[in-house]
Amino acid sequence: MSGYTGISLDSRKVEPGWLYVALPGTRTHGANFAGQALAAGAAAILTDAAGKQIIGDVPVPVEVADDVRAAMAAAAAEIFGHPSTRLLMLGVTGTTGKTSTVALLAAGLAAAGHRPATMGTLGATLDGRPFRLERTTITTPESPDVQRGLAALLDRGADSVAMEVSSHALVLRRVDEVEFAVSGFTNLGSDHLDFHGTREAYYQAKKLLFTGGRSRKAVLSVDDPAGERLARELAGALPLATVSMVGESDYRAQSAPTPEGTWVSLLTPGGDYEFTLDMPGEFSVRNALLAAAMLDQAGVPLAEALPGFATVSAPGRMQQVKLGGGAPKVLVDFAHSPEAVAAALQALEGRRIAVLGAGGDRDPSKRADMGQAAAANAEVVIVTDDNPRSEDPAAIRAEVLAGAFQAARYSGAEVLDGQDRRGAIALALSKARPGDWVAVLGKGHETGQEIGQEVLPFDDAQVVRELWEAGHG
Repeated sequence: MSGYTGISLDSRKVEPGWLYVALPGTRTHGANFAGQALAAGAAAILTDAAGKQIIGDVPVPVEVADDVRAAMAAAAAEIFGHPSTRLLMLGVTGTTGKTSTVALLAAGLAAAGHRPATMGTLGATLDGRPFRLERTTITTPESPDVQRGLAALLDRGADSVAMEVSSHALVLRRVDEVEFAVSGFTNLGSDHLDFHGTREAYYQAKKLLFTGGRSRKAVLSVDDPAGERLARELAGALPLATVSMVGESDYRAQSAPTPEGTWVSLLTPGGDYEFTLDMPGEFSVRNALLAAAMLDQAGVPLAEALPGFATVSAPGRMQQVKLGGGAPKVLVDFAHSPEAVAAALQALEGRRIAVLGAGGDRDPSKRADMGQAAAANAEVVIVTDDNPRSEDPAAIRAEVLAGAFQAARYSGAEVLDGQDRRGAIALALSKARPGDWVAVLGKGHETGQEIGQEVLPFDDAQVVRELWEAGHG
């Protein structure tokens, strides 16, 4: 499907000569907006059989596809000249660790002389600086935005891209026409079951990145049971390498905390290396291990790449908030699944005070488990509001509190209802002593809080600083 100058699934963004994609939606069909797209100069329309009936007779070609999303991805790649074929593409999927692993990959590529870009939850970057990218989704953009963004990055001189690939993106065909040189798998936890329905469906969605020719090579963390399963099921289908902190694998690592950060010893098929990592915790080392193995499998010299890991940090990912002398240590992290909550807290040494909630209008089955994970791994748990959206915040907190109280019967943790988020953070700081850890979990890099139909300004790290300065300035 060629000859068009652009492509959009938003009728308001169509320009003359573009292909308009009319997708079926949950509330209405994109075909209902075909008139607006035609008025803007659409040269053709791509839709399904139902959309064709809605559109009727129009003065431009109407292409009908059984799988409109697959056809849209193919059309977008054609329109923008298949940019992924001219870039070193590295993809990362998994429940947690995607953002940090992508940041490590970009730092390693840059240290080895590449000009890397990134795409993911934090948006797009080039040379470590924000790069404006049209996006309609949180983690992986829709296929026209992916292809347009890759083409723009290529035009600006990028030679490589590290990309977060979400399970939604794989199921919804957003990366169908992206050719990954190496793709990595971090882990599989309890998340997004509101979309996938079952954990098995969630696993199968992640597996799509490594099938259908999407990736030329795979690197899998086999410390996770889902990674072990992937390694068995993908054996012989494509070249794959395994990484592990505890068992037999192609790449292994050992680590120890130091005053300068985390010292890591890396064992690879081609030799052994040492490097320093700024991010704390064993799961940060796991992310670095995966990133190192992916770079090695992509042919990037590790001796040049690994020094780039020393100063990597990702906003809202094990982000330490410095408050000065006499203050507790404060960590802000995006942990929003039971496994991520446990991992973040287990990375901290000393007395831990956890502040967390759960999002509204999202998978409710994980809420009690998140509370349990917090109370099993912290001395104090303060349950608060995350992004309640259209749900009653108190009802969400009650579900998280129920799990926390259950675990506290065995752990002895103090569990409190902190109610609104600012008040909960203030309570945590007031209960913290010098040397304690305050872990503010769930929202990470986000700068807004979704309450009802509003998105109110709220940045966890900024609020921590404001509250501390107000009380101790």
